Amino acid sequence: MKETLFQYFQWYTRADGFTYTRMRKAAKRLANLGVTMVWMPPAFKGREGKKDVGYSIYDPYDLGEFNQKGSVRTKYGNVRQYQAAIKAFEDHHVQVVADIILNHRMGGDETESVTVTPMSDANRNQPAGKPFTTDLYTRYTYPGRHGMYSNFIWNQSCFKATDRFNGQERWILLFENHHWADHVSKESGNFDYIMGMDIDHSISWVKDELYRWGAWYASRFQIRGFRFDSVKSIDAAFFDGWLTYVRQNSKAGAFAVGEYWSGNLGDLEGFLQDCKHCMRLFDVPLHYHLFDCAKSGGKYDVRTLFNGTLSQIHPDYAVAFVDNHDTQPGQALESWIMDWFKTAAYAFILLYKCQIPCIFLGDYEGVRKTKSPKVALLEEMIWIRSHLLDGDIVDLFDEDPQKACWIALSSHPILVLFTIGDAKQKTVQFPQLAGLTFEDISRAGHIVAVDGNGLATFDCAPGCCSVYILQNDLAWMRKALK
Repeated sequence: MKETLFQYFQWYTRADGFTYTRMRKAAKRLANLGVTMVWMPPAFKGREGKKDVGYSIYDPYDLGEFNQKGSVRTKYGNVRQYQAAIKAFEDHHVQVVADIILNHRMGGDETESVTVTPMSDANRNQPAGKPFTTDLYTRYTYPGRHGMYSNFIWNQSCFKATDRFNGQERWILLFENHHWADHVSKESGNFDYIMGMDIDHSISWVKDELYRWGAWYASRFQIRGFRFDSVKSIDAAFFDGWLTYVRQNSKAGAFAVGEYWSGNLGDLEGFLQDCKHCMRLFDVPLHYHLFDCAKSGGKYDVRTLFNGTLSQIHPDYAVAFVDNHDTQPGQALESWIMDWFKTAAYAFILLYKCQIPCIFLGDYEGVRKTKSPKVALLEEMIWIRSHLLDGDIVDLFDEDPQKACWIALSSHPILVLFTIGDAKQKTVQFPQLAGLTFEDISRAGHIVAVDGNGLATFDCAPGCCSVYILQNDLAWMRKALK
């Protein structure tokens, strides 16, 4: 079976505490479609309690169990609901992928006096002033948890930096006797710092605590895989040891993927080398290709969509995606792919040559806040990938830069044709297709009969995507998706 990852949250997910309940109820449907892994939202108590998306992480041991930051539950539910959702996916053979935040802590309980040096936000290697001493919320005692699961107290020795706005200027405050990590992004000189109280992974007791926590978390909640947040800002050398330890002390599997946000393939390759290729990365270059294509006004050469992407050059280390919570309108990395192109974009990651595509909940069900509709034919394409896609992918690109076409040749052949311009046609000849009858899943009753020599012409409406499968397979799919 082809692997497919499903991101089951979006930035504007309702803060009603019932996300995990909805996930539990959706597990069977997603499994039947062919989803093999589900990326669950960051489950930890954040500094904003039940309103927190999860990335402003306060207590990694509190997954909706303790009265901290004004609530017991998180945005998504309580710990019992979380466990019930995980069990539902496990029961349907869908592996749970946890969102892991190892970069920072936010919402400290007590202040400490800390000596810091202000560094320029534009170049974090350049001091912006003289050292000074100030009170910062660097002490995390977790009074609502009372030491359950861990007695570890975070304090200033565990962190290397935080930030402060000085008028119109943002300063990065580097703590005394701490240094930036070497194997991080060189953006802004050194992109070790991004937010909150920045964890110093070079400190032995910090490293030991993060190892212990990872093993505890993966064991207690049956975590099978990991999605790492903001890996460009964490020393790449840290991850191989963390993954090795956690896997040795839990039943976690081989899957791990990191978010390294850069459209530059060389940046991703550098990180993979530094982390000893211990994880995959989201294919940000491919995302930007799709984004640029959608807004090009028909002037993008679709034959080059795959060129220079992680999925093309390093397929064993890529996870392809169309959009996610960070690219949504109004978010930090906003680069939302235009709605008209979404079906074609998903056809590209689901039915072309991508090893592991990721489906975004906001595309699967739509986003009310931003008036983004659900993507047409998305369930059908997930099902086709799982149940029909097999054999070799044969490129059928030609001299027309507005047209993409390929065919998967197997006992269940699939032909995909999409255009970013006018209506298009593609004539093909494959002897193994002789006498077969195809139907376009986007246009009921639109049939193409292949002649006795394997010759047929397929077409596509303007600015649309057509996915042709055998009529018998279409009947099978319609029955399965009822």
